Amino acid sequence: MATSEADEVREYRMAELAEKAGITVRTLRFYRERKLLPPPRREGRIAWYNDHHLARLRTIAALLERGHTLGGIAELLAAFESGRRDVGELLGLPGAAASWPAETPVRLRPEALADYFQGEVTPENLSTSLDLGYLAVDGDEIVHLSRRLLDVSHTLVEQGVPLAAVLGAAREVREHVDAIAETFVTLLRTHVLADAMERGEDVGETMEQLRPLATSVVDAELTMAMNRRMRAELGEAPPRGPPGVAPGASEPAGRYGSESPGTYGSAAPGRTGQ
Repeated sequence: MATSEADEVREYRMAELAEKAGITVRTLRFYRERKLLPPPRREGRIAWYNDHHLARLRTIAALLERGHTLGGIAELLAAFESGRRDVGELLGLPGAAASWPAETPVRLRPEALADYFQGEVTPENLSTSLDLGYLAVDGDEIVHLSRRLLDVSHTLVEQGVPLAAVLGAAREVREHVDAIAETFVTLLRTHVLADAMERGEDVGETMEQLRPLATSVVDAELTMAMNRRMRAELGEAPPRGPPGVAPGASEPAGRYGSESPGTYGSAAPGRTGQ
């Protein structure tokens, strides 16, 4: 066994690596021929393997124990490799945005991800997750950018929603949310940020103060929209409006002008208007 002084990566010859991984040299050669392992470092006629190769072998063993075939594992590993990127690029925010609230990332071994979504971690779903930016590959680990989104996806799959459908909905939600974000950024840029810059104020700090307002609006609007959709789905009648307002008619103008039920300022059932 050798150790590189530069980065202290342990290196193994083929027989040493096979012994460490608990497999035979013949099996190791077979995995290498199937391209399940990245090429070793060559020093003359000697092939040197390192801890990354060992971790890959342990991942293969764990996936085999979970019922995956070598062909399926090869496809998954190929998808991992195609999604390899700078995790800092995935999670980091440049400049003034660096201090903004961020999602909590989750690091997982490939086999742990397979356990989390039993039978749903296919090359297609993995590629979609990588394309959406939910996953990145960092060394021998997979990084999911958001603990909240990971948990929600897991719960939906447990409730019987296929992971492919969850990811399809996520792509659609991403498009709508990007449009909403553009609306708020344009609003702030036009009416707030230009003046703040003229006054020499910290634009990043100004945005940080205003960002929760956008989050609150989206949360309130989504809650009311979900209520409307669920009432329609269940065939329930909409809540009665305030006295003097016919069902279905617009409410009197409030703080934000003429408003209909479900817009800013409207009252949720059983609550006082904002």
